Amino acid sequence: MTQLKTTLLDLYELENLDLKTTNKDGKRYYTDTDETFYYPSVTSVTGLLSRDHIKLWRKRVGEETANKITAQATKRGTTFHNLVEDYLRKDKEFIEFDNVLQEGMFKAMQPVLDEIIPIAIEAPLYSNVLQMAGRVDCVGIFDDQLSIIDFKTSAKYKEEYMAKPWYIQMTAYAIMVEELTGQAIEEITALVAVEGHNAFQIFSANPMDYVDELNDLRVRYKNVYGV
Repeated sequence: MTQLKTTLLDLYELENLDLKTTNKDGKRYYTDTDETFYYPSVTSVTGLLSRDHIKLWRKRVGEETANKITAQATKRGTTFHNLVEDYLRKDKEFIEFDNVLQEGMFKAMQPVLDEIIPIAIEAPLYSNVLQMAGRVDCVGIFDDQLSIIDFKTSAKYKEEYMAKPWYIQMTAYAIMVEELTGQAIEEITALVAVEGHNAFQIFSANPMDYVDELNDLRVRYKNVYGV
């Protein structure tokens, strides 16, 4: 087991960090094996950005419809993440699909997946500076840069402004990687598979552009929840 940070880690050691999750008041927290800290998850903190929007949406469409759409989106995203992880790890000789929509999303993105050199996949990360933790989709080389890469799915095409919450989320992971390894992340990229269109979108940014907004959001979360 890799101990929590006393010296800088190698990038390839990130997957070996031993963090566990716990839930409190409906929020996910991360802690180490000795429970020396409890940090809110990155997704809990960044979820503040869409909290009011989601409440209005659920009220508009109704709880039953909202629950159904959310469950479908969650299942689609989890399944796609698993497919991408299997492909990048090269753990399986064949990638199997449950349906043609799933296969279309994956095969559309496959050429760009082949351009990624994965270093750490589904790695637990934390930051004592941010007092946050989370699990990153991928740390790897993409477009010749050390990058945070996030894999998303969507039922329709996204516009650039919609990527802002993703950028803030990935900026948190970028800070964590640098704090743990000393290696600066040069780019953050979201790859979005669009269901039913056999297409994908790429959204990329410089994490330095979102540090201030991330810090402001972290302060807001602490003011709301006291942690």
